[in-house]
Amino acid sequence: MIPKLKHTDAENFLLLAGPCVIESEAMAFEIAEKLVEISNKYKIPFVFKGSYRKANRSRLDSFTGIGDEKALSILQAIGNRFDIPVVTDIHTEHEAALAAEFVDILQIPAFLCRQTELLLAAAKTGKVVNIKKGQFLSAESMQFAVQKVLDGGNKNILLTERGNSFGYQDLIVDFRGIPVMQKIGYPVILDITHSLQQPNQTSGVTGGLPELIETIARAGIACGVDGIFMETHPEPSKAKSDGANMLALRDAEKLLQKLVSIKQCINTL
Repeated sequence: MIPKLKHTDAENFLLLAGPCVIESEAMAFEIAEKLVEISNKYKIPFVFKGSYRKANRSRLDSFTGIGDEKALSILQAIGNRFDIPVVTDIHTEHEAALAAEFVDILQIPAFLCRQTELLLAAAKTGKVVNIKKGQFLSAESMQFAVQKVLDGGNKNILLTERGNSFGYQDLIVDFRGIPVMQKIGYPVILDITHSLQQPNQTSGVTGGLPELIETIARAGIACGVDGIFMETHPEPSKAKSDGANMLALRDAEKLLQKLVSIKQCINTL
């Protein structure tokens, strides 16, 4: 279903990982090279993730990107250089066709998972569509988002859990939703970094609890998720978007090694 995906016979979880947003070519390639090295070492099917533009920022002065085609070209170059699939977010219908020229998977942001025209536009590109579950939706409700993509003529679908709103400034993962969404019939991925966001801060910059990334990730693998989504950066404190809930790149291998071990145990049950 996902082109160029490697290690598909390893009985491992799928990994979607990379920076929140493409900040520069050098930064993106540094992260991609490290993640490719780790995924090959532990035989993890890997998709490089990077937003070419951020549209859902709290403040007008927030960083949004380095230019659409420049960032998309970097994503395409990473896919070609390492022969791996690449995923990016889209926010409007016209972005679907544009991004589809450069990447293998189109991701629907959680806030937009009910946008009918956006889902149909993504479906019509023929690319794999990863729909992130809205913080305001039940797991059961994702069947309707899926149906829109199916009605658009596309059966290549992924679903991603990223937590539910818990008051105004916190999120919580209801792990009961994982098997519920799996029953819809498509792979379910757990976003282990955005699930730990603390939105709506008075500063206008989202906070987070990155010290709990491993906790959320281990629980997800133990309960049988099909994949893990995470954002990582060489220096999260200097990241231009979502740094407060990112995993430091230097910690990626240690975490993924543990998750692979848990997955191997699960496979023997």
